[in-house]
Amino acid sequence: MDRGSAVAPEPLILRALGPAAGPVLLSRLTPRQSSGLPTVLVSMPFMDAGRPSIQLGLLTAIARAQGFPVESLHANLDFAARIGIDYYKRISEHRGAMLGDWLFSREAFLDQAPDVDGRLIDDLADDLPRGSGSAADAREKLLRMRDTDVPRYLDDLVDEILSGGARVVGFSSTFQQNAASFALARRLKQRRPDIVTIFGGANFDGEMGPEFLRVLDFIDYAVVGEGDLAFPRMLAALAAGTDPGLVPGVARRVDGDVGVTSPEPPFDRMDDLPAPDYAEYFRRAQALGLITAKAHRNTPIPFESSRGCWWGAKHHCTFCGLNGSSMAFRSKSADRVAQELAELTRRYHSFSFEAVDNIMDVNHLKSLLPTLINDRTDYRIFYEVKANLTRDQIRMMAQAGITAIQPGLESMSSRVLSLMRKGVRAAQNINVLRWALYYGIDVSWNILWGFPGESEQDYVEQATVLGHLTHLQPPTSAGPIWMERFSPLFSNSDEFPMRYRAPERSYAYIYPESMNLEQIAYFFEYELKDPLPSSVYAGVDQVVRSWSHDWKAGKPPVLTYWSAPGFLQIYDGRHRGSEGTYTFEGEVAEIYLACSDRPISASAVRERCGIGMSVEKVHEVMVEFAGRGLMFLDGTQALALALPSVRGR
Repeated sequence: MDRGSAVAPEPLILRALGPAAGPVLLSRLTPRQSSGLPTVLVSMPFMDAGRPSIQLGLLTAIARAQGFPVESLHANLDFAARIGIDYYKRISEHRGAMLGDWLFSREAFLDQAPDVDGRLIDDLADDLPRGSGSAADAREKLLRMRDTDVPRYLDDLVDEILSGGARVVGFSSTFQQNAASFALARRLKQRRPDIVTIFGGANFDGEMGPEFLRVLDFIDYAVVGEGDLAFPRMLAALAAGTDPGLVPGVARRVDGDVGVTSPEPPFDRMDDLPAPDYAEYFRRAQALGLITAKAHRNTPIPFESSRGCWWGAKHHCTFCGLNGSSMAFRSKSADRVAQELAELTRRYHSFSFEAVDNIMDVNHLKSLLPTLINDRTDYRIFYEVKANLTRDQIRMMAQAGITAIQPGLESMSSRVLSLMRKGVRAAQNINVLRWALYYGIDVSWNILWGFPGESEQDYVEQATVLGHLTHLQPPTSAGPIWMERFSPLFSNSDEFPMRYRAPERSYAYIYPESMNLEQIAYFFEYELKDPLPSSVYAGVDQVVRSWSHDWKAGKPPVLTYWSAPGFLQIYDGRHRGSEGTYTFEGEVAEIYLACSDRPISASAVRERCGIGMSVEKVHEVMVEFAGRGLMFLDGTQALALALPSVRGR
């Protein structure tokens, strides 16, 4: 594809599933039909206010390309400005009791709301984001926000939407956006019963969407799965006077019940998608004072270079609930991605990007990264990647402007990683941390525990390993795995037997009794049939806490080497009070350096360096290095832990 050319979307076809409507080709709608359907796509709290919604941006661009007058509305920004951006962030970034949904539950469900008295604030106090002030002050603030700020905010939104003459209002809902979206939809229907409400997003995938539709009469239709095709086809049906409920992948009421049409295969013409339209986000955020009117911005711009997970399609990680029904991997061409990044930068004057991909396309390592390097771009890009990266690949990522990654590091035990089905070993995880630090790439990672089949010894050994890694970037947190809908842990009870499983406890404080929580919950509480006692993880937890403390104090530990032919010095400053320098010469030095780039076996070291020692002797040297905490042994593979003193090579 010519990178300088615009992508012209092909006409999308609405295939009728019954006799009520013949096929409707979007390109055959008259301008009057398409323009007569003003539509608003809304993102409600608690979507992150620091970046635009790619769901709104992409669907808006798709619909506009087909001639529909669709506007986006980042209504989450208004609430962030109303309650204060810092407080809003604490709620939106919190992973635990769903305080954000609770704040809107009363307005969403009226007299069916289960917690009018505010029991959640008291019962789940230990699992709520903490601010300054007393518990009584915090309680009063939350109740005032729920009972005063939320109704006023919703009234203002209804006035704004209705004044624009909207006939269709769509909601994209992920994580804690449900109750706020429901509350606004209810108010809109009360004021204008003829408005058509369409819901979609990750919270409506699988059986969740149909269950919401069954109970909540202010939802007209729900897109179950991806909306790239379904949404414009529904608008076409509404404009033409046919039934949007016949569009593939749509849930609607049929004779008092809820029916769902069979979805299309996952959309795979990724290069045909337009660049997301984020103009409304930037206008609104600037008008509300959440961002400034600068010629150069640092606002992260979400972009999409692939969908699904090529690893998960083959080996679904035990605890991962991402992708839902859309695991199949699809990606854009490197030229199309490079073109889109350039276009978004020109539009919004930001060089900061966040890929929403669940995993980077391995082909982009050889195609997209060289393109960005050759174009001499100055982007700052975040990507989710697989941890089996080489030093050369990490160097290239840094040169291409990738400044932050999430490589799926969740353990430093190869045995536990196999239980997770991660497809990497601990030595590979450690090596990613090493070279990311060396090349200046920030790594987002966690230590997780609680996997079926793990042993106490796994965590005794892992605590020792982690104690040798404190010169590398620490994990963000350490704790037990969550159970997420769509994960093997959730769906395969034969392989992962449980003593009990129930929706995460805060759901009961938010949703009415008429709703089946088992069908609408995404997060679940559980207990394995044969769990390890929590004391097993105390050693790992303590190492991580101490490690994080040292880095936050501003004086991170170091483990650095200097080398010359046949000579090596390693400075170990990982443990305060016992700092020191090791000196090695000859073949011993060569063995250590041979293990620096990547994990390698003793036999491969002997062959690479032309060492006269036997393989057994080389292995003995490796064991000696490991005994001093200078090397990590992972089965037959050895990895040097120290980093070169000279940066950027």
